[in-house]
Amino acid sequence: MKLFYSLKQIEDHIEDSVVSIGNYDGVHKGHQALFNVTKERARTLNSKSVVLTFNPHPLKIMQPEKTPLLITTFEQKLDLIKSLDLDFILCLPFTKELSDITAGDFVKILVDTLKIKEFVIGHDYAFGKGRKGSAQFLKEAGKRYGFKVRQLKPVYEGEMLVSSTAIRNLIIEGNMPLVKRLLGRNYRIRGTVIHGKNRGGRLLGFPTANIVSQNDLIPRSGVYAVSVIVDSMIYYGVTNIGINPTFPEHHFSIETHILDFKDNLEGKSIEIMFVERIRSEQPFQGPDSLAFQIKLDIQKALEILSSSD
Repeated sequence: MKLFYSLKQIEDHIEDSVVSIGNYDGVHKGHQALFNVTKERARTLNSKSVVLTFNPHPLKIMQPEKTPLLITTFEQKLDLIKSLDLDFILCLPFTKELSDITAGDFVKILVDTLKIKEFVIGHDYAFGKGRKGSAQFLKEAGKRYGFKVRQLKPVYEGEMLVSSTAIRNLIIEGNMPLVKRLLGRNYRIRGTVIHGKNRGGRLLGFPTANIVSQNDLIPRSGVYAVSVIVDSMIYYGVTNIGINPTFPEHHFSIETHILDFKDNLEGKSIEIMFVERIRSEQPFQGPDSLAFQIKLDIQKALEILSSSD
């Protein structure tokens, strides 16, 4: 898969294409269905499969006060799309100037550059200035420019519609098993390990890695069974999100005790995969009672993690 950041960069690499356009926050099962159909149609038509996305999220430019907390960072989104084996990703910088382009003009630009044989779109997709580029608009444009439009039906998990909004709400609630069902994987946050107070190791006997998260969307406060990626290796762990109410400072932190791990991680980037919320954060009478509870949390986490492998 090749990644391009402008239409000028990609146009010399493409003779014709099947294209899916969207923001794809989360790269969830609904997005994955779009990408799979895009690949299949490209193979059938002997064309190149293209995912067209934007950075930053358009709302950050158009209505920053309404921008949601994103499920994936831009880097995570690209990594996830790259893993799905399409031919090209085209990531256009989203600017005020781009937002002013009408749907009709935008389609013509794309057709001229990407030589589009087919658009693959979701059930509720719209694009262009004022979101005038509806499915019906695209179909009418297709008659003029010679491309087809394939619109997919909504994707459901049980009775729940798979959508970025639904997944955001579930993450905020801490419902990690249902998040996994809609995403097709555990929710992850990336972060750099910083120097902490070392109370976990010094007072409690359970050293923790404190991170500054690169992700905006943090799960509900509480204690979680997690898997942790360190230097491409996966370890079991327990993560506490919150203000550590047993101690007086009450600073918000994301702390992870990685089981059977003793190396110093300060300054390293790690990734935390949330499997299940074990309990709410709560105050304890002192370090001894907290340490006892942590032992119970570890035991519970091991049960959860070993059964989820």
